[in-house]
Amino acid sequence: MDFAINIDPHAPLPLHRQVYEELRQAILTGRLTSGQKLPSGRSLAQLLGVSRATITQGYELLLSEGYLETIVGSGTFVCRQLPDDLLNATPTPSKSSPANSPIPLSAYGESLNDNAFLRLPETKLEISFSYGRPAFDHFPIDLWRKLISRYCRSHPEVLDYTAYSTGYKALREAIASYISRSRAVNCSAEQIVIVGGSQQGIDLITRLLIDRGDWVAVEEPGYLGARRAFLAQGAKLFPVAVDQSGLIVDELKSSEIPNIKLLYITPSHQFPTGAVLSLPRRLELLAWAQKSGVMMIEDDYDSEFRYGERPIPALQGLDQGNSIIYVGTFSKVLFPALRLGYLVLPENLVHVFARAKWLADRQCSLLEQYALTDFITEGHLERHIRRMRSLYNQRRQILVKSLFEHFGDSVEIMGENAGMHLMVKINTRIPDDEIVKRAALANVGIGAAYPQYLKASPGSEFIFGYAELSEQQIQEGVRRLAKVIPIQNSK
Repeated sequence: MDFAINIDPHAPLPLHRQVYEELRQAILTGRLTSGQKLPSGRSLAQLLGVSRATITQGYELLLSEGYLETIVGSGTFVCRQLPDDLLNATPTPSKSSPANSPIPLSAYGESLNDNAFLRLPETKLEISFSYGRPAFDHFPIDLWRKLISRYCRSHPEVLDYTAYSTGYKALREAIASYISRSRAVNCSAEQIVIVGGSQQGIDLITRLLIDRGDWVAVEEPGYLGARRAFLAQGAKLFPVAVDQSGLIVDELKSSEIPNIKLLYITPSHQFPTGAVLSLPRRLELLAWAQKSGVMMIEDDYDSEFRYGERPIPALQGLDQGNSIIYVGTFSKVLFPALRLGYLVLPENLVHVFARAKWLADRQCSLLEQYALTDFITEGHLERHIRRMRSLYNQRRQILVKSLFEHFGDSVEIMGENAGMHLMVKINTRIPDDEIVKRAALANVGIGAAYPQYLKASPGSEFIFGYAELSEQQIQEGVRRLAKVIPIQNSK
């Protein structure tokens, strides 16, 4: 058993007292928990390079004071019933490290050290309309296990470092082929960098293109994860309003903000409203970006799921000026724990992004890159997307129907017939926070849209994720919400 304690043979305190003090401190601070087994005296003596008698003396002191207990034939354990006065004892802080002394952070660290950061729900509710989570029970896990096993058995190189921080070449080729066909993205495999999900991609873009004080234009409302990455780098944010046709380009053209450095946009399914950027505005936006020299981040987070209409091509495919970095992810179409996403970069940025990726984490998991390559090239990805598209469409229709059944004309559905969530406006006087609390008491999780706004939120807007919920859960969840949300009849 490995067991780390610090003793100093040159210190004036006898060695057995040092053993006693170290173990006592570990118990009081919780590093050694009640009932935990300790190493035998012989093995701890060998580990620390001291005599067995030294360890025995230290243990005997702890036994006499009620910190330890022995069980014949089993060994020595931390006492299961420690006296209250021992459990409540406050360890004496080190003179060199005063208790609660502040640790200086960088400007980046300080920007993360606030109370408004992204948080996951603390409790798991019976029905949760959380967004961004796919239907895990419909993922072909047996097939994925076979693909993983294929490379575990006969490809030991998946355990090694790779010379290419940009990612496994065959995977980049498979992605380039897939997105050129399905999303009309114009790229080669050499322009793709594999990243640990879209959030790491956004973080790398931010670190490489943004300096403290630079202006970044963002959609209003927009994706909170991207905004936090920009703010952490010291950027200033310029919110650009969104309507039913997507980003209002006229606000960018009439802006008095000098030298906007970057624009973050979700044109194919705006988050969270669901609006799709119209073709006239796409052309207008590209002309503005080329004239002003602004680089754009196109986050194409769930565009695979479009129902009843032809797919919307990516904005990147229309770009003639190398002004777009395209961000894609497999978290929504497959599963979030697969931390694999990708960037499609202008050719002159690939080299520096490859170096930044290497400094960040060397490489993404080779084993999963190999398995994902086969998942794409053997046709499993597109078959899975087709199945999920049909399933999510059914669930979306059930959600819309249930909302109108229970809320009538007091509810407004926003956005296009696409994606894995809806943005819903409910005509009520109850504050958003109170609605979230009432829903939780009914064992239903629901997210208010107001955190996605930089300016004042209009209120009464909520994001309903539906992909992972069964039809019965959707219907029951809306029924429960209708009981706790008093509505006003629309005029």
